[in-house]
Amino acid sequence: MEQSAQQQEMYFRRRALSEAGIAYSVGAALPVLVTLIAGVVAALVAGAAYAETAWYRFLAYLLPQVCFAATALIFFRRSRVPVRAVYGKCKWHYFVIAVVMQFGLTFSLSELNTLFLEFLQSFGYTAPVSPLPPLNGWYLLPAILIIAVLPAIFEETLFRGILVGRMSAAGWGTWATVLLSGALFALYHGNPAQTVYQFLCGACFALLVVRAGGILPAMTAHFLNNAVILILTSLGYGTEGGMTIPTGWNIALIVSSAVLLAGSLVYLLFLDKSNTQRGGVKNAKTFFFAAAVGIAVCAVQWIAVLVSGFLGG
Repeated sequence: MEQSAQQQEMYFRRRALSEAGIAYSVGAALPVLVTLIAGVVAALVAGAAYAETAWYRFLAYLLPQVCFAATALIFFRRSRVPVRAVYGKCKWHYFVIAVVMQFGLTFSLSELNTLFLEFLQSFGYTAPVSPLPPLNGWYLLPAILIIAVLPAIFEETLFRGILVGRMSAAGWGTWATVLLSGALFALYHGNPAQTVYQFLCGACFALLVVRAGGILPAMTAHFLNNAVILILTSLGYGTEGGMTIPTGWNIALIVSSAVLLAGSLVYLLFLDKSNTQRGGVKNAKTFFFAAAVGIAVCAVQWIAVLVSGFLGG
C-alpha cells in the first residue's frame, strides 16, 4: 500500500514536470504565432506603417502577457497543482530582500550588461532596438500597467511559479533549479545583448522564490525593475540625447546598488537555507522533451537576432 502511494506520487510529480515543460513550449510559441497574426491584420487595417503607431506598440507588449495568462490557465486546469501553491503567503522579510535585490539588479547589473554589449559591438554587433510605446503624459500609466504590472504577474507565474515550482517539487537540486530556470528565462527573451542581464535576473528571482516558498516577492521585484526603467526613460535618463546622471552620482549609485545586491545574495545563498535541496536534475527527459518546442523556438529567435546584429540589422 505504501509502495503504491509512493508510485502514485512519483507519477504525479512526473506529470506536473511534463506539464511545466509543455507550459514553457506554449508560452514561447503562442506569443510568436499571435503576434504574427496581429501584425498581418494590423498591416491590412492600418497600412505598412502600423508598427510606428502608438496603439500597436502597446498591443505588441500586451499580447505576450495575454498568451502567458492563457498558458497559466491551461497549466492549472490540466495539472493537479493548486493555485495557492504558487501564490502562497511569504514572510515579510522576503519582500524587503526583493526590493533591495532589485535595486542592485536595475543599476549595477545594467552596467555589467553594458560592458557585455560593448564587447559584442567590438566585433561589429549592432543591438536590435525594441521601440517602447509613448511614455509622455498619461501614456505612462498604460505603459506601467502593460509593461510592469502584467509581466510581474504573468511572467512570474510562468517562469517562477510553474517552472521553478515544478522543478523544486520534482526534487531538482536548488542550484540546478536556479541556473536552468535562469537560462530558460534568458533564452525566452531572444536578445543576445540582454542575455547576461536576463540570466542573472532570472536566476536571482528563482533563488528568491525557492527561499520564500512563493512568487509574490519575485513579482514585487519584477514590477519594480520594469516600472523604474519606464519612469527613468520617461524622464529622459538613459535615452539617446536625453539627460545623464552626473559622473559622481552615477558611481555612487552603481557602488551602493552593487553592495546591496551582494548583501542580498549572501543572505539568500549562505545564511538562509530555506527549502534547500541537494542533487541534480531528476526526470530531466520528462521536462526537456515537453519543453523542446519552446526551447527550439527561442533558440531560433536568439540565433536569428545574433546573426542579424552582426550583419548590420
